[in-house]
Amino acid sequence: METKQLLTFKTAAENLNFTQTARMLNFAQSSVTAQIKALESELGALLFERLGKRLVLTEAGRQFKLYADKIITLTEEAKQVVRGDEEQTGTLVIGAQESQCTYRLPALLKEFKARFPNVKLVFRPSNSDAHAREQLLEGVLDIAFIMDSCKPREALHIETLIREELKIVASSDHPLANAKNLTPKDLEHETFLLTEAGCSYRTILERTFASVSVYPLNKFEFASIEAIKQCVMSGLGIAFLPGMVVAADLREGKLAELAWEAPEDALFTQIAWHKDKWMTPPLLAFIELTRKVFHAGQTAPEHNTDDAKPVEKTFTS
Repeated sequence: METKQLLTFKTAAENLNFTQTARMLNFAQSSVTAQIKALESELGALLFERLGKRLVLTEAGRQFKLYADKIITLTEEAKQVVRGDEEQTGTLVIGAQESQCTYRLPALLKEFKARFPNVKLVFRPSNSDAHAREQLLEGVLDIAFIMDSCKPREALHIETLIREELKIVASSDHPLANAKNLTPKDLEHETFLLTEAGCSYRTILERTFASVSVYPLNKFEFASIEAIKQCVMSGLGIAFLPGMVVAADLREGKLAELAWEAPEDALFTQIAWHKDKWMTPPLLAFIELTRKVFHAGQTAPEHNTDDAKPVEKTFTS
């Protein structure tokens, strides 16, 4: 199989549209089809199938993509090493949840692209921190931003960036908006608007309530944090969210923070990568810039980025 075929397959697997793939790679659509068929013939398995009008990956296609991604990445790395490129190029595949993508990463990504215009950044939204860790272990992601407690993970390097505040918020005219010293028992009959199961801060909330034998029955589950906020503002219920997500809305009076007994569990934004990951210059530069951006506004940063040790020496398993 040829690298060109693998690139075509990778692009098609990500877009699930041969016409769009041909346009992106500047091929005729017949060329895309021929390359995919040649791969399927060599592998002895179908990589795509049509369900109605939709193109989908088969199980063999999903498995093969993991290897195609690795082969393409290694090929790019080998070219860079052999050429000794002074100008940084390559691709970084980054995983992050919606809250990070919206509230933490735009400034970081803007500065990185200004410094490294020829490095391609590919974002893969993660449904949960567990999903991001799984993708790191599989080699699908180069690096991921996760929100979790500080605990080691087998086969992963994890660096803590910042501690997150967690707040229970309600509409500004909610009956409990001005109440003091609320306990989980006071919130037992409230309607909670929750993120999806497996979300780290939802887990903290449920663990906190269970520890005092309180189990709210009125719950709505959402895939989008922005949808949760809008529903809270409209008075549908209350929500437990990271402070970064609601900071502007609290300042503007669109939401009110409830004065309740905060859980003891701490939540941190962390950056993670596989311990066996080859640390390319762009990846090292991205990690160092991440440290700088996250720690810039803190009065007592965990790391001094002016004299920080090289990443590959600082974080060992």
